Amino acid sequence: MPGSSGNGAVTRSTLRQQIADALRDEVLAGRLQPGQEFTVKEIAEQYGVSATPVREALVDLSAQGLLDADQHRGFRVHEYSPDDFRGMIEARSLVIEGMFLALDKGREGFQNPQDARIAAAMAGVRRRGEEAQRAAAAGDLTVLIGYDLRFWRELSALFGNPYLADFLHRLRVQTWVCLVQHLRRLSELRGRLWSGHTELVDALYRRDTATARSILDAYNAHSIALIERPTAE
Repeated sequence: MPGSSGNGAVTRSTLRQQIADALRDEVLAGRLQPGQEFTVKEIAEQYGVSATPVREALVDLSAQGLLDADQHRGFRVHEYSPDDFRGMIEARSLVIEGMFLALDKGREGFQNPQDARIAAAMAGVRRRGEEAQRAAAAGDLTVLIGYDLRFWRELSALFGNPYLADFLHRLRVQTWVCLVQHLRRLSELRGRLWSGHTELVDALYRRDTATARSILDAYNAHSIALIERPTAE
């Protein structure tokens, strides 16, 4: 029956996304190391599921640049270089600049910062930023990544373009995967991670894109300096 077939497709699609999310989190947590290899069968056995949604999830992660596919050996976690990171920062900056230009011209989102819905949404984003700042100050990288991704996803949604918001989210996941590979080798992260989230929200709420750009320029410089530091610290 069509209904049964449709439910099966939805279930498989949901499982595919759950596996992809779980593996992405494993990479971000450093439990899957750069260059580490694994097969569809190994992941299917680990999660107790069939091979089909696992293969689809791994293909999705490969398309996002997080994994490399090898026809004969399965998959491995992609290894990023500082040059890769600088390229991601450039791409990310171009996307955000497009959002800021829309704000400057009074187009997408933020049309009326005094609107109750906008104010409530901004307050929620600011709370995510506060949590991210606390995690950064404590050097808790795993918690920081979770709140930082939510912060940017909710903030970018306010600009009214879901395609840009989705693309920016993918870029941010990729930059975190790249950065994590270097940060997890450092002995102490307390107070060394960027924590300007609330200052950025406040600047955007005032429609002060000049200050917002300055904050992001400092953020990008800070991130690049982190990844270029010797890993023996």
